[in-house]
Amino acid sequence: MSAPTPAVRPAGPSAPRPTGAPSRTTLSAVVLVTGFVLLSLNTRVAFGQLGPLAPVAGFGTGAVTLLGLIPPLCMGVFAPLASVVRRRFGEERGLFGASVLLLAGAVVRMLGLPGLFAGTVLVSIATAVVNVLVPVFVRSRFSHRRVGVMMGVYALSMGAGSALVAALTVPVWQAGGHSWELAIGLAVIPAALAAAGIAPQLGHAHGRRTEGPGTGTGPRAGKAARVPVGAGGRGLVWSLTAFFGFQTLLFYTTLAWLPAILVDAGVAEPAAGGMQSLFILGVAAGGFLLPVLAAARTDQRPHLVAVVLVCALGYAGLLAAPGAAPALWAVVLGGGLGGGQAVAGVLYVKRGRDHEHVAALSAVAQTGGYLLAATGPAAASVLHAATGAWTVPLLALLGALALSLVASLRAGHDKP
Repeated sequence: MSAPTPAVRPAGPSAPRPTGAPSRTTLSAVVLVTGFVLLSLNTRVAFGQLGPLAPVAGFGTGAVTLLGLIPPLCMGVFAPLASVVRRRFGEERGLFGASVLLLAGAVVRMLGLPGLFAGTVLVSIATAVVNVLVPVFVRSRFSHRRVGVMMGVYALSMGAGSALVAALTVPVWQAGGHSWELAIGLAVIPAALAAAGIAPQLGHAHGRRTEGPGTGTGPRAGKAARVPVGAGGRGLVWSLTAFFGFQTLLFYTTLAWLPAILVDAGVAEPAAGGMQSLFILGVAAGGFLLPVLAAARTDQRPHLVAVVLVCALGYAGLLAAPGAAPALWAVVLGGGLGGGQAVAGVLYVKRGRDHEHVAALSAVAQTGGYLLAATGPAAASVLHAATGAWTVPLLALLGALALSLVASLRAGHDKP
C-alpha cells in the first residue's frame, strides 16, 4: 500500500491580505484617541466651575474654602486606590469605572449645597484614579515617541474642557433664573461623553496578554507596585512628590481664589469670572506645550526652571498691579501652572523603568503631593482673613514656588 501523498499548496499567487485590516487598524486608532480626548476634556471640569460661580451665587468664604480643599485632599487620600484598581482590572477598565463615578458625582452636585459637597467628593475620588492611570495608559497604548504629545493632548484637552464650562457657568446661571444648581449641571455633559468615549477600550482590556511578575504589562502583572529605594530611589520619590505637591498647591489655591483677588483689586465680578476662564485657557496652552518639549529631552531641569520663572512673573504681576492687566496675569499664571502640572506626567514616564514602576511613582507622588496641596486654599484664606489683604498670601505662594524649584532638581535629572 503506497504512502499517502503529502498535501501540496496549490501554485499561484498567495491569498490576498484582508482589505479591511488597515481600515480597522485606523478606526481603532481614531476611537482610541477620541476616547482619550473626551476623557481628558472632562477631568477638571467640575473644579473650574466654582471660581466664576462663587462671587455671584453667594457662597460663603467657608463653603468656598471647603470646596477648594476637598479635591486635593481626596485625590491625595485616594491616589493609592488607582494602583489597586489597575492591578485588579487594568487601565482601561479602571478609567471607565472612574468615568462612571465622575458622572454620578456630577449629577449629585446638582442636589443643593449638601449634594455639591458630596458630589465633589465623588468627582475627586474618580479624578484621583484617572490622574494616576493616565501616564500608565499613555505609556502602554502609545509609542514612546508619542508620550510627550499625548501627555500634552491630555493637559490641553483638560484645560480646554474646564475653560469652556467655566466660561458658560455664569451665563447659564443668569439664563436659568440665578440657579447655581443648573449651572453646576453643565458638568454632566462632558462627564457622559467621557464615559461613552472610553467604553470601547474595554474590549482591549479583555484581550490583553498577561506577562510575568514585574513586567507591568498586564492588568494583574506583578504584585503591589514597589518604588525603588536604591541609589537615587528615595531622592527621586521625594523630589517628584515635593515638586508635584508645591505645583498643585499653587494651582488649586490660584484656581480657588483668583477671582476673589481680582474683585478685591477693583475688577468687576463678571469680568473676574472671565479671568478664571483665561487662566484655565493658559493652563491648557502651557499644559500642551511643555510636555511636548520636555519629553524630547532626557534632562527636564531647564523646563522646570522655565515653569518657575513664568509663574513668578504672574504672581509678581498680581502683587504689583492686579487690576491693571488682569487678563495678562491670568494667562501667564495659567501657562506656568499648567506646564508644571502636565510635565509631572512626563517625569513619571521618563523616570519609570516599566509600567508598574510608572504607576508606583505616579501614585506615591500624587498621594503626598495632593495632601500637601490640600493645605493651600485654606492657608490662603486664613492669611487673607488675618491681614485683610492678598499681599501676604501671594508672597507665601511665591515662597512655595521657590521651594518647588529646589524640589524639582532631582526629579528633572536623567541620572541618579
